[in-house]
Amino acid sequence: MTDSPASGRYPQRGPLEERHRDLGANFAEFGGWLMPVSYAGTVSEHTATRTTVGLFDVSHLGKATVRGPGAAQFVNSALTNDLDRIGPGKAQYTLCCTESGGVIDDLIAYYVSADEIFLVPNAANTAAVVAALQDAAPAGVTISNEHRSYAVLAVQGPRSADVLAELGLPTGMDYMGYADATFSGVPVRVCRSGYTGEHGYELLPPWESADVVFDALAAAVARADGQPAGLGARDTLRTEMGYPLHGHELSTAISPLQARCGWAIGWKKDAFFGRDALLAEKATGPRRLLRGLRAVGRGVLRPDLTVLNGDTEVGVTTSGTFSPTLKVGIALALIDTEAGIEDGQHVTVDVRGRAVECEVVRPPFVEPKTR
Repeated sequence: MTDSPASGRYPQRGPLEERHRDLGANFAEFGGWLMPVSYAGTVSEHTATRTTVGLFDVSHLGKATVRGPGAAQFVNSALTNDLDRIGPGKAQYTLCCTESGGVIDDLIAYYVSADEIFLVPNAANTAAVVAALQDAAPAGVTISNEHRSYAVLAVQGPRSADVLAELGLPTGMDYMGYADATFSGVPVRVCRSGYTGEHGYELLPPWESADVVFDALAAAVARADGQPAGLGARDTLRTEMGYPLHGHELSTAISPLQARCGWAIGWKKDAFFGRDALLAEKATGPRRLLRGLRAVGRGVLRPDLTVLNGDTEVGVTTSGTFSPTLKVGIALALIDTEAGIEDGQHVTVDVRGRAVECEVVRPPFVEPKTR
């Protein structure tokens, strides 16, 4: 971890770097971007988000637009979830898969109209998602990479609606609904979504005007006894929810079924990338399945640790952290289904040669409050 970009290792910088430096942020590389990891400390920022409100700059996330006659129909034939379940003013979690059933990326699709879908993929995978869609797009449908056209600011926590209402921004949408608004002359798309398990919103202002919106949000968050929060808290919050992170719980080698994301697949659709492979895996059952692990005693769990049932290796952790809410170590792990491990059973995790006893649980570890 470093707060110095002088080496040139971080070619990608967001629109608010100086704002974060003024707030005392520590920085690290994530997805090829220099990002704020923490300000006052991860535990403090995590707790603020759970109890009052946290403000996250996640402008590193990708953005892409699919436009043209039948754009929604095309996206529905490519990505896993069923866009016919939603319409204009709604957003949807979905996946872009390989033909072998692996995951190129998980992303949010905003349904603008039948001829326009706006996508928010993960930072490192934006180019791959755009390329996959471009390769399959019919004549007249264009896919544009708009990574630096919009910033993404997340306001998350029990007082998130108060913060937006103070600024005159919309708050009354249903979960995964969005509205286009204006703040101080700046257009802002506001979606009732987030990655923390709390009631929250994600705002997309233009990249070049992000400071106007961020400054107003930061002041309102402070008045609500909240804090700016970095990627450290974002990770502990999402791990408590059991939310997947691409490169950990999802990848080209980990299918949606293994990651328990089968709910985001429109199984009755005629077409989507990886359909045949995923139908075959569904029929036989995944060879491994994402489970939650909660440490019984002391021990901080991390990714890439061996999970054992007795002396037998049965899986590997994909994410792990100390839960600021529960005050115990927690992890997500891919466990071999043939091992017959059940929820409530105890396994051990090899943490640098020390066996840490854990209870197998089904995430989330903390009750979500998104809706």
